[in-house]
Amino acid sequence: MRVLVTGATGYIGKRIIPLLLQEGHMVICPVRDIPRVQQLFKDQEDVELVEADFLKAETLNNLPKDIDAAYYLIHSMSNSAKEFHILEEKCAFNFKRYAESTQVKQVIYLSGITNDTKLSKHLLSRKNVEIQLQSDHYALTVFKAGVIVGSGSASFEIIRDLVEKLPVMIAPKWLDTKTQPIGVRDVLSFLTNALGREDMYNESVDIFGPEILTYKEMLLEFAETRGLKRSILTVPVMTPRLSSYWLYFVTSTSYKLAASLVNSMGIEIIGKPSNINEKLGVEPMSYKKAVSLAFVKIEQNSIISSWKDSYVSSGKLKNYVHTFINVPTYGCFKDFKSRPVKNASKVIERIWAIGGETGWYYGTFLWKIRGFIDQFYGGTGLRRGRRHPTELNAGDALDFWRVIYANKDKEKLLLYAEMKLPGEAWLEFKIEEGILYQTATFRPKGLAGRLYWYAVTPFHWFVFDGMINAIVKEE
Repeated sequence: MRVLVTGATGYIGKRIIPLLLQEGHMVICPVRDIPRVQQLFKDQEDVELVEADFLKAETLNNLPKDIDAAYYLIHSMSNSAKEFHILEEKCAFNFKRYAESTQVKQVIYLSGITNDTKLSKHLLSRKNVEIQLQSDHYALTVFKAGVIVGSGSASFEIIRDLVEKLPVMIAPKWLDTKTQPIGVRDVLSFLTNALGREDMYNESVDIFGPEILTYKEMLLEFAETRGLKRSILTVPVMTPRLSSYWLYFVTSTSYKLAASLVNSMGIEIIGKPSNINEKLGVEPMSYKKAVSLAFVKIEQNSIISSWKDSYVSSGKLKNYVHTFINVPTYGCFKDFKSRPVKNASKVIERIWAIGGETGWYYGTFLWKIRGFIDQFYGGTGLRRGRRHPTELNAGDALDFWRVIYANKDKEKLLLYAEMKLPGEAWLEFKIEEGILYQTATFRPKGLAGRLYWYAVTPFHWFVFDGMINAIVKEE
């Protein structure tokens, strides 16, 4: 089949594409920024990349008409805490108009369980998207899931941060809210098993794991799986805003995403029973098993996708990586350093391992202080780390940087700063003719930007000097 997958760079999209390819399907991926994903699919003959933005109807003319099925996996939550529901409905409307002009027979949509009369903005938006996607021109199949448990998912990483950082937690009362978590592998099984099945046409079903757990129980079972002893005390005095700040400062989430999650976590999410498990041959695993399998992936360094690599974790670049590849020169300050390279392959490996658990090779405590200051002012800080210890692709999050360009063959890595700054900043590493060039570029915004640069210049002098020396050092 020719299958169109929206949200191809998202958490579920990145995981479902390999499964569809294994089944022999041709996958069409509409993406806003082709350079961001070219490296991911460079060896896949059965993946067709098309530049399109579902917020801009005119760009959808580029998409093919001869498709058999489509997955709708677009989520805009936290791109704008106040307006994400408007963005989601606009995307759904534009997608529907496009789909109705094609030969598509089935559209599969992953939504959230909406069984409460008082829905959060997040879940209400999911429900409205389902209504918007309904059409007489194609069959709509809807799977509604609760908390998805898997390596790299936002909920998993937040729980992981809380459990591993806090032996004792004084937590908001919404930790007593009940939910029905489901493993990401089971979600993918439902999504793929339903493809092309006429008995799933125009069906809308809840999918969930076998247990009903409170968020508190999920935290404690997570700790038990990890061999950690944790104590949790829930208190009624935490307002939604305080709860959001609590998540923001303790975990790697952004404040906007934390606020959206808190808004949802106060609402009970229990799935409606159906025969969907037997119908599609899926037996959802327990919460503990889902957590254990996630850590197998983490220990093997084989995390396919992470919410941190989505622009939801910052939103600063608005999804267009390529527009930041050409580093400006006019009106910019630069810290430029170069060193001769004796072993280029070893140097490249060090550059590709920078950040995350490896650190920045010199003045690590200063990087941590800068990360704390950034987080204090509402930035990302160093909490995001990196998806893989030695692999980098365009679009990846790397501490408080975003990977703009990463090409080992051309021996060049370019990072763009997503920290709170009175201006814009780039950090570039490249090897040319046996010389490593390391350039930090800052384009100031107003007087504040210029004062900032002069204030940090003394630190840059020895931090960047120490960093390049450590990268080229012969052991």
